[in-house]
Amino acid sequence: MRATMRASERRWRKYKRPDDLLEFQSLLSSFSASISAAKSSFYQSKIESSFSNPKKLFSIFSNLLEPPTPPPPSTLLPGDFVNYFTKKIADIRSSFSNPPPTSRATPTSPLSPSLSSFTTLSPNQILTIVTSARPTTCPLDPIPSHLLQSIAPDLLPFLTCLINNALLSGCFPNSVKEARVNPLLKKPTLNPSEENNYRPVSLLPFLSKTLERAIFNQLSSYLHCNNLLDPHQSGFKAGHSTLLAVSEQLHTARAASLSSVLILLDLSAAFDTVNHQILISSLQELGVTGSALFLLSSYLDGRTYRVTWRGSVSEPCPLTTGVPQGSVLGPLLFSLYTNSLGAVIRSHDFSYHSYADDTQLILSFPHSDTQVAARISACLTDISQWMSAHHLKINPDKTELLLFPGKDSLTQDLTVNFGNSVLTPTLTAKNLGVTLDSQLSLTPNITATTRSCRYTLYIRRIRPLLTQKAAQVLIQALVISRLDYCNSLLAGLPATAIRPLQLIQNAAARLVFNLPKFSHTTPLLRSLHWLPVAARIQFKTLVLTYHAVNGLGPAYIQDMVKPYIPTRTLRSASAKLLVPPSLRAKHSTRSRLFAVLAPKWWNELSEDTRTAESLHIFRRKLKTNLFRLYLD
Repeated sequence: MRATMRASERRWRKYKRPDDLLEFQSLLSSFSASISAAKSSFYQSKIESSFSNPKKLFSIFSNLLEPPTPPPPSTLLPGDFVNYFTKKIADIRSSFSNPPPTSRATPTSPLSPSLSSFTTLSPNQILTIVTSARPTTCPLDPIPSHLLQSIAPDLLPFLTCLINNALLSGCFPNSVKEARVNPLLKKPTLNPSEENNYRPVSLLPFLSKTLERAIFNQLSSYLHCNNLLDPHQSGFKAGHSTLLAVSEQLHTARAASLSSVLILLDLSAAFDTVNHQILISSLQELGVTGSALFLLSSYLDGRTYRVTWRGSVSEPCPLTTGVPQGSVLGPLLFSLYTNSLGAVIRSHDFSYHSYADDTQLILSFPHSDTQVAARISACLTDISQWMSAHHLKINPDKTELLLFPGKDSLTQDLTVNFGNSVLTPTLTAKNLGVTLDSQLSLTPNITATTRSCRYTLYIRRIRPLLTQKAAQVLIQALVISRLDYCNSLLAGLPATAIRPLQLIQNAAARLVFNLPKFSHTTPLLRSLHWLPVAARIQFKTLVLTYHAVNGLGPAYIQDMVKPYIPTRTLRSASAKLLVPPSLRAKHSTRSRLFAVLAPKWWNELSEDTRTAESLHIFRRKLKTNLFRLYLD
């Protein structure tokens, strides 16, 4: 084809005059420019009309970046996925030898806390729940969720009757117990003809989530008021930071010349194998009784799902185990289900932090300790027995172990027997999206983040089709959000370590303004009101500190900082200062402890910023201060 075109061009050049060639090139250039301008105008108008709808906006971005392609050939049917999902859970359940306990009421003393019923809600409270929820639409919804929210005031009497009747009667409506499951290929490189390469994505009706949210608010309030939740469970909780707690403990042990091991447990389909009878017994032990217990039991019983695959829908399949994924109550019920696991771990003098079904075990020890492997093996054996008794399956083959040698210690050999597997230390491991290394340098994580962001910056090829505002929205969502993820772990690192991340932010700023590679970026960051990477790390650390100082954060972060209380009456008593770090820690250039950096940075803030009345005001004042410090 190319040879034919070149031959045609040679013949055209042979018989046409130079003036005709110039005219042809001019017309071709004008035509190409007109096509590009029309295409750019079309997409810009389409994007500008979608700024109020994030789902639609990013659908347009996705189509621009990766035009839709026909689905890969596959002979799978919806029933094939149903059979695979059902068999997977059945195989896991068959591995448990002990039968589930029968549900029975646990006697409680008159002074023990209890939740026997849920209170009804006022129409205004229900309207707030409906309108503040994320408008996710399920194929089972009769109308789109955003439309339901817009007409909610007109439907308020019916919604109030529906929700309050369920709260009073202790019966969850059967009509909203069905879920639609969409199989999603885990990775585009996997074989689309094998069922085990798909991840089930569950969609629930909007009304079901609305009723769940009404139950969740009262149940979580009862649990918080009576301190019944595991303080080391951070899953789906605002203001928590599992990785910060883990990193702080490892750094503290290293500073004390202690070695540490971090064990990352892996569970198989944990949310799908929750036994309902054991869960009801756990709720009873926490004081949930009466109609409140009946409502939660009704919520779990009689649930079904259908698999949707390429326009076809399977027959309904019952859900006899598990908590609904994608639900509002599911994560809370799972955390209550595993509430007693902490006592097993603490009995072996291990520390732990959990995020939903991801549990991290930590043990610090002197280098001379020769019983470390035996202690780890004993702890894992008891955990495995607890898991089996609660019908959860732990994967020894996918469980990872990291060894962190002490400050003055040498790397030692460590081999742990766990079931039929042998655990040996790995150099790096991915924990909740962050790559940890045995030296706590976070260099592999910075490298992985940089590589991921550079790949994402290929959106420069569609930059001519975007307005500056659209480009900024897209880059902030795809690039800046990755730079900000768990960036409080980078506090205390030297500037040379985080320089690759700063170069990514500079490239992103140039892309927003569509400028060449070597343009000066400080004016661009100032115009976008983007804090540099070092300032963003300090910003995140100080926001967590504000939570801790004002009692909004978890106990494990509040324990890292101590309020300064003068021995006599001074003006600084009301300034919300923190106890400063010791002189040695303060002047140590290699100190990366949150307990050292947070008080230092906090006390350097102005009193007006430290004593802000709300988190919103504090964030605004803090960003202004850091903006002046780093960019002015």
